[in-house]
Order: sequence, then structure tokens, then C-alpha cells
Amino acid sequence: MIEKALHGGKGYWTWVLILLGIIGACVFAYLYQLRQGLWVTGMSRDVSWGFYISQFTFLVGVAASVLIVVLPLYVHNYQAFGRIACLAQFLAVGALIMSLTFIFSDLGMPMRIFNVPLNPTPGSMLFYDTIFIPGFILINLVAGWAVLGAEKREVPPPRWAKALIYISIPWAALMHTVTAFIYAGTPGRGFWMTAIMAPRFLVTAFAAGAALLILLSALLKAITSFDPGEKATQKLTTILFYSLIIDAFFLGVEYFTTFYSHIPDYTETFRYLFFGINGNNALAPWYWAMNAAIFIAILLLALPGVRSSHPRLLGASAVAIIGLWIDKGFILVPAAFIPNVFGTIMEYPPTWVELVISIGIYAMGTLIITIFYKIVVSVKSSVSHGAMELFISWHNRKPGLGKRHS
Repeated sequence: MIEKALHGGKGYWTWVLILLGIIGACVFAYLYQLRQGLWVTGMSRDVSWGFYISQFTFLVGVAASVLIVVLPLYVHNYQAFGRIACLAQFLAVGALIMSLTFIFSDLGMPMRIFNVPLNPTPGSMLFYDTIFIPGFILINLVAGWAVLGAEKREVPPPRWAKALIYISIPWAALMHTVTAFIYAGTPGRGFWMTAIMAPRFLVTAFAAGAALLILLSALLKAITSFDPGEKATQKLTTILFYSLIIDAFFLGVEYFTTFYSHIPDYTETFRYLFFGINGNNALAPWYWAMNAAIFIAILLLALPGVRSSHPRLLGASAVAIIGLWIDKGFILVPAAFIPNVFGTIMEYPPTWVELVISIGIYAMGTLIITIFYKIVVSVKSSVSHGAMELFISWHNRKPGLGKRHS
């Protein structure tokens, strides 16, 4: 099926060349960072995790959001998600490849990544992420490719593919929970040490995944013959809406606990994010923007006419994804280092090197997802109605039944 990615129109190849050009600029910026060292980034002794780790955190959440599609489809037989299941799985693959690349970028010497498997430390949450993330890439890649290949041949997928998909459901939740525990289990960082860090990670992941799938499905419908289906879009909208409401509730709980308790370890960081401290307020506008974006997205999705109007729905989804990215992809990580252990405010601005490398990594992930989506659209556009009926019967099979539907 890979040959389908080698055929496309002028627009497709122009897009690919643009992405390759951005990736090339990223390579030069990375080589500059590798030669000069991490001093060319905005990180320091006081802020040791920055923009790269923030993107890693956000993208692992995007990958974990595949759960919102495969669970209704394969466990509850919600057939409307049948056409977008492969989109969600390959989005997870691309997101996790990007997240691992951000980890490499954060290391001064990339070869040090091999210290993790060579010197395993089961007491560290990072050790488990090195198991869950590559494993989740492999599961989604193999299962998604097997199902798509069977659809192309118009035969039922192998039974082991469905078994892999069932394994991926708890795997997704555990993967992002472990990522949350990396932060929540770090003593001395009051901003991270909250019992609802893992639930917040999961609910924001579901919201981000739903918003991205709504936007990507609309884009594919606009530029190709692929139609994800109105029912799928509406269900994703419902998931997005309620996930945002739960996230807003979690934020409110955090704010009450912080400001009512007056515990300095918790209060100082939030006071900085909301109001700034002694004239230091670089992250405050971003934090207000994040809260505003979440609130605006909820209001828009609550309006009766938004769900039936695709332009308004796309606008609400875009606002939601911006707010969610600011939260996990920009503020969450560096904010925990403010103030530092001496009570001093050391603000963190990412440098041009970090931004260029990050844009290049996103371009690489976009290229990978573009190739996968080109294959998916090509296959699904050529599949007959009878094959789709065969797939519906396969999805409706209960686990443990040995006979295939013909």
C-alpha cells in the first residue's frame, strides 16, 4: 500500500516539498545546538525542562486520545467511527514519533538515551515511558496497517489485529498516566504535585484528540473525496464538549485548593501565573489566554447552532486546541520551576533555536501523518460498499467468536 503515497497531484507534492524544506532548516538548527550545547536554548540551572519536554507531554496526550475512537468502535460497536479509526491510529503513531524526537532534542548528547535500556531504573517513571511509548507506536502501526490492508483486499482482518486493538485501549490510558506521574511524583515542585494530575492529563488528551480529529477530518473532506461521516463528527464534538467541561472543573478545583489553603509551595506559582510577581509576568498573559480559550470553547460548543454549523464547529475546535496546547505544550513544564528553590523568579523564554527545531519536528510529524493519510484516503476511496458491509459485520463480532462472517 505504500506505493499510494508516491502518487499525488501538484498540491500534494508541493506540500511535501514545503515540509521537507522546514525539516531541512530544523536539521541545521539542531546541528548548531549539538555543536554549541544546550546553552543556546532558554534552559538553565533553574529551568532544566523547557519547550522540548512541553511538546513531548502534549503529543503523548494526542497519541493517547486514540482511545476515544477505538473504544467506542471495538468495544461498543459504534460503527460511525469505522471510517476514522485508522486516522486516529496513524495520528497516534505520528504524534509519538514527534514526542520521542523532542526527547532526543532535549538531550545535550543524544547517545545518552541508551542509558535508559542499558541501566534500567524501575523506580523511575521515565523508565516505564520508554516501554509504553515505543510499544504503543508498534501496536497502532501494526494493527492499523493490518486492518487497512484487509480493507483494501476486501477481506476480514486477522483476528490478532483485533486482539492488538483491545490491548491498545488500556495501554493508551496507562501510557499517559505514567507521563503524568513523571510530574506528579517529583518532590519539590508544588505546581505538579497534585493527585488530579493524571485525570487532568487524560481528559485534556481526549479533548485535544477530539478537536484535532474534527479539524483533520474536515480538512480531508475539503481536499479529497474522503467523508468521515456526520455521525462521527457529532460524536467527536460531544466528547470534546464534555472533556472540556471536566477539564474546567479540574482547573477550578486546583484554583480553590491553591488559594484557599495558602500553602506557599502551591500558591506562589499560581500567583505568578495569574498576576506576576515583582514585575515578572512573562507567562501570565499566556495563562489567562489558556483559561479564556477553554471557557470560550465550552461556550461555543454549548450554543445550539454551533454543532450544526461546520465553520463554527471548526472555530470552536481550533480555539479548544489552542487553549489545550498553551496548557500542556507551553506552561505546564516551565511554570513548575518558578520560583526556584531559593524563591527567586527565573523566567524561561524559548530561544530561536528551540522554536526552529520544534517547528521542524512538527513538520516531520506532519509529513509522516500526511503519508499515512494519503494511503488511508486512497484505500477507502477504492473500497466497495460490500467491503464496508463486511467490515461492519467484523466490528460487530463479539470477542471469542471463532467464525468469520462471509
